[in-house]
Amino acid sequence: MPNTPPKPTPAPDADTVIHHWNYRPRSVGLARAELRKTLADWGLTALEDTATLILSELLTNAQRHAHVPGRHIETRFTRLPTPTGLRLEVHDASPHHPQLRATTPPDAREGRGLPLINLLATDWGVTSRNGPGKLTWAECADVSPRGAEDQSA
Repeated sequence: MPNTPPKPTPAPDADTVIHHWNYRPRSVGLARAELRKTLADWGLTALEDTATLILSELLTNAQRHAHVPGRHIETRFTRLPTPTGLRLEVHDASPHHPQLRATTPPDAREGRGLPLINLLATDWGVTSRNGPGKLTWAECADVSPRGAEDQSA
C-alpha cells in the first residue's frame, strides 16, 4: 500500500455520486454500470476500463471479506478538480483493513485484487471512517496523451 496519509472524503455534491449496495455478487455488475453512466455524464469515458476494474476489485473485496449482517456497502464516485481525475470509494462496516500481499502464489484463487489496484490507481488507501467500518479508496486519472492535453489546457 502506498505510504501516503489518508485523504479526506469529499462532501457529496454535483461531483459526487453515492450508491448503496447489498452484499450480493450481482451488485458488482450493477455498480460498474452506474460508474459507466457517471463517467459518460462527466465526460470521463477514457477512464472507463481502469475505473471499472478498480471498482470491481474494491467492491468484490468488500463483498467477500467485509460482510456485516444488517449492513450495506456504499460506493462514492467523485470527480476530482483535475480535468481527468476520479476518486472511487467503497465504504463497508467491517473494521478489518485489507493488506497488500508482498507476493501471491501463481495457483492462488485470491489475492490479486489489491496488487491490480496498486498497479492501476494513481493512489489508493484504506482509512477508518465516521461510524463503524472503513473506506477503501483509489484515484485514477487519464494519462493518455489526450488526457495530458486536457490537464494542460
